[in-house]
Amino acid sequence: MSSPEGTVDDYDVVISGASLAGSAAAILLGRRGVRVALLERRADPGAYKVLCTHSMQAAAYPVLDELGLVPELEKVGAVRNEGRWYTRWGWIEPTAAPGGPELPYAYNVRRSTLDPMIRSRAAATPGVDLLLGHRVTGLIREAGRTVGVRASTSQGEREIRARLVVGADGRDSAVAKYAEVRGRRHENGRFGYLAHFRDLPLRDGISHAWFLDPDAAYAFPNDDGVTVVAVLPDKKRLPAFRRDLEGSFLDFLRGLPDAPPIDSAERVSKIIGAVDYSLHTRRPTAPGLALIGDAALTGDPLWGVGCAWALQSAQWLAEAVAPALTGHGDLDSSLAAYARTHRRRLGGHQFLGVDYARSRPFNPVERLMFSAAARDASMARHLYLFGSRLIGPLRFLNPLALAKASAVNIRHRGRPATIPAGKGERRDLSE
Repeated sequence: MSSPEGTVDDYDVVISGASLAGSAAAILLGRRGVRVALLERRADPGAYKVLCTHSMQAAAYPVLDELGLVPELEKVGAVRNEGRWYTRWGWIEPTAAPGGPELPYAYNVRRSTLDPMIRSRAAATPGVDLLLGHRVTGLIREAGRTVGVRASTSQGEREIRARLVVGADGRDSAVAKYAEVRGRRHENGRFGYLAHFRDLPLRDGISHAWFLDPDAAYAFPNDDGVTVVAVLPDKKRLPAFRRDLEGSFLDFLRGLPDAPPIDSAERVSKIIGAVDYSLHTRRPTAPGLALIGDAALTGDPLWGVGCAWALQSAQWLAEAVAPALTGHGDLDSSLAAYARTHRRRLGGHQFLGVDYARSRPFNPVERLMFSAAARDASMARHLYLFGSRLIGPLRFLNPLALAKASAVNIRHRGRPATIPAGKGERRDLSE
């Protein structure tokens, strides 16, 4: 859809950013009878985010199901993201309870597959206009309220007015900046690099993560036989990586306990990453404005929560504001309800993530829970539910769970656990 220079268009909602959060919100709002302008600064409909964990946690599955993407994800070979996690107490290997249902899951899938998929579905949704090559350059404000955006296009500047403007434009959100939304920036004590490998064999073909206390790494198998492998070391290692990125990256991976055999696989991408990936926490609403995805809250990439939180926040916003936008409620009250849901569902997770992003060793409670999960199947399932963001910190650390973890560790006190230490060494560890 094009518009001559200076033309003003009216919609119910303008969304800046047609990646996961923006496209999901457009689909869900369009299906509820809302007229949506979905703006994307890039002109290529196949554009995708490159620096990503390429994984959606199980908390995102209900949103994927509502979007109708599950059959398509299965068809393109997205990998159900079961996983195993290394700790100094051994491997945590969550499995379903005997006779119980399978563990919840979502998918690992490359953004080069996922982003065009969800964007094309948004473009095909009645009521949604996908406007490629539209970069937001400012907001239209009236009486302290956001009522639209100014956008730069190949045909010139245009104004698009709407009752609600949604920033789905990432951690460095221009919408949040123009709206002067209050927020906090949290330093990250780790840096990260990743690369894609083809035909990398992993035990059971599932995701692996290494908690090296405080360094970390992961290997996530994706579609088309490609595995995303990432390292997240403490920043004290940064000088060595800067001197020799490729050598340091590969040596770090080779030194992991039960290291993935990267030398037998084909690396099919450059090594990319960020040395200063700060976390951002912003107020998710203002008069006439809402933020979703990384624009509202940027988590630590160590936990791979970004994709799931993008989809969830899009769903929460659509559920909250669609009635008001179609004439059945008050928009400000609806935005307040979205903000409460966002804070309640994600605030605790972000608090813990910000604290651990200081690149500190596990604290006593974390040592209690992770060591018990390495030793007891039910505790492993409990940790899996928390790691998948299906339960919050209060439920994860409820008194019964803490008591059970203590009992598990008491039973194992004094028993040395022989586990791999990397580079051919083995060591004995006991609690």
